[in-house]
Amino acid sequence: MSEALQPKSATSKPFTQEAKSFTPEGEAALRESLKRCSPSTFEAAVQFQKTGNPEHLPAVVIGVIERFVEPDLRVKLKDADDDLRLIEDLGVDSLTMMEIVILVEEVLSMTINNEELRNLRTVGDVKTFIDCKVRGLPLPQPTKFLPIEHIAAVMPIQPPFLFLNEGSVSSSGANAKYKITGQEFFLQGHFKDNPVMPASIMLEALGQLAVLFLLEGMTAEPGKMVNPSTIFFTGCEGVRAHRVCRPGDILTLSIKPKRAKMPLATFEGAIRVGQEKAAIVEEITLTFGFMEIPAQPADPSLNGSSAAKAKVPGETVSMRAAVNS
Repeated sequence: MSEALQPKSATSKPFTQEAKSFTPEGEAALRESLKRCSPSTFEAAVQFQKTGNPEHLPAVVIGVIERFVEPDLRVKLKDADDDLRLIEDLGVDSLTMMEIVILVEEVLSMTINNEELRNLRTVGDVKTFIDCKVRGLPLPQPTKFLPIEHIAAVMPIQPPFLFLNEGSVSSSGANAKYKITGQEFFLQGHFKDNPVMPASIMLEALGQLAVLFLLEGMTAEPGKMVNPSTIFFTGCEGVRAHRVCRPGDILTLSIKPKRAKMPLATFEGAIRVGQEKAAIVEEITLTFGFMEIPAQPADPSLNGSSAAKAKVPGETVSMRAAVNS
């Protein structure tokens, strides 16, 4: 049985770096730097400086971002989800991002170069990036943001049974959104004069997000990729529905891989509407298999020239890349 190596989160193991000497003068300087941030942000920064424990970093990062976000958008950061987008959801432009980075550098005594900022698109990206920098770990692969066109092109499930309007995939999981339009075929009878999203369909949507992760975020064996035609639902455990969902609601879905070894992958999942919990699943298990990555076809425009015949040893392209090129 071949094993699929799943990228590990940067926070998967307890870690405490060697704390530096933290003097009263240093505390005063830190207070001055964070004077426009919340008291909890300052306290988290103090604890990090005293202990070197990265567990305090998320509170520092969220607090610094909150400092530069417009007041009417700060509510989104109260129970901040990692999939909150800096530009689209929080209105952080490039100049504001530089202000955030400068303050983070000052507070955490680190250096961040401009090239490293290119892939920071979400709050989760920023938290993971800072965590890796502090720990001295390799930076993770950037989050991939997938529009509906891309999702429909790679998924074996298709409309009208596709319940992902947009998605994002990182090494640590996947997130997506789905708006209940009221035009879904199953709402005609669920229920009479009272359309309600079936809990089973919500579970299906989470399963589809897990499928998307396998196709776009799974680390396969060298020269192989996950075969879309081999992915099937096998079971789930710990399902709880917390909220009735109706037309007009926007479902925010998230899944995180728990373990993956071919032919099984298990995830935990959750759905929210705004800040309200709608459903949780402790375990969703899918079966999957690998396939050889198709060789890149020759460019017909080269008309059999020597350039068309030449091949770089081992050069291949995934089916998904070929479809979207």
